[in-house]
Amino acid sequence: MNETDIQIQWQDGSGESVEIGYFNPNGQQCCGHCGVPGTDHGQYAYKTECTICGYVYGTNGTDMHERRCPECQGGATGIQYWKESRNN
Repeated sequence: MNETDIQIQWQDGSGESVEIGYFNPNGQQCCGHCGVPGTDHGQYAYKTECTICGYVYGTNGTDMHERRCPECQGGATGIQYWKESRNN
């Protein structure tokens, strides 16, 4: 089995700004989380996509509402939002 064979179950968070499909005022879209802990206490790391340049990165749930893209808007560096393969 290779990485492309792994099905990821994306999940909504427990607030409006961490629901799959949420857009913040800076054009960043929440794509959900897959259970990976974030870097803030009690948070998940959410897959986030910039709708301006297409850059994909990870964000703590607490930051989603105000996040800026690290690629085109000078936002903070993203965090890991995916699980590492155990076969490495």
